[in-house]
Amino acid sequence: MLVGVTLRDRFKIIKELGSGGFGDTYLAEDIHCKNRLCVVKHLQLKPPNTAAALPIAQRLFATEAKVLYKLGVHDQIPTLYADFEVNGQFYLVQELIRGHDLTKEIYPGNKLTEIAARQLLIDILEILAFVQQEQIIHRDINPQNIMRRQDGKIILIDFGAVKEITTLHVTTPGHEPRSIAAGTIGYMPSEQFQGHPKLSSDIYAVGMLIIYAITGIQPHELPEDPTNGEIIWRNRADVSNGFAKILTKMVRY
Repeated sequence: MLVGVTLRDRFKIIKELGSGGFGDTYLAEDIHCKNRLCVVKHLQLKPPNTAAALPIAQRLFATEAKVLYKLGVHDQIPTLYADFEVNGQFYLVQELIRGHDLTKEIYPGNKLTEIAARQLLIDILEILAFVQQEQIIHRDINPQNIMRRQDGKIILIDFGAVKEITTLHVTTPGHEPRSIAAGTIGYMPSEQFQGHPKLSSDIYAVGMLIIYAITGIQPHELPEDPTNGEIIWRNRADVSNGFAKILTKMVRY
C-alpha cells in the first residue's frame, strides 16, 4: 500500500482506487500543482522470471509512455503527466477523469434505444479514428474502459498495451514472447485472442459493445453460429436493418 507516500517528491498518494491483476491504482495530489488531483497506476511484474523479464518490461514501458504522451493531446483521452520506474516497479501518472464508466449505462437486461446507441457508436469511433491514425491498437475496449465525463463527453481510458508489462514472461533466453492476448473475453476477436491484434480488432470490440448496449446481453453470453463463427444477436435487438448491417460488419468473424 502506498497511501501516505509521496512519489518523486511530487505525487502524494491519498487513497487506493482499485486493485487488479496489473497492480494498484491510486488517487493522488500533484503537490507541484496545488489542488490538481491525478491517478497513479502502479504496475508490477508478475513472477516467475521477473529479473529476466525486466529489460523487456523497461522497453515496453518506455514505448507505452511515449504512446500515452502522444495520445493525451486528444481532449477525450487522459493526459499523461509523468512516468517513472523505481526498482523494477513502474508508475504512470494520469489525468483524473470525473464522471462514470459505461457500466452505469450498459448492463445486463438494459437496452439502449437505437438513437442512443448510434450516438454512442459515433462518439467512440471519433476517438478511435484519432487513435488509429497513430497506428495504435487499444486492445481492451469494453464498458469499463470508456467513461462519460461530467460534461457528457465520452473518454477512452486504460490502453491495453500496459498489460504486456505486467504479464510478461521469458520462456527462452534471448527470445521475446509474441504479443500477449490482453483483452476482455467477449470483446476480443479471434486474431487478438491468438496474440495477433490488428487495428480491426478494436473495431470488433466497439461493435460488440454496441450490440451489448442494444440487446442487454453480455457479449460472452451471445451464441455463435457453428457453421461460420458469426455472433447471433439480430433477433435480440429492435433496431433498423441499416444499423444492424453496420454492426454485423464490425463483428464479422
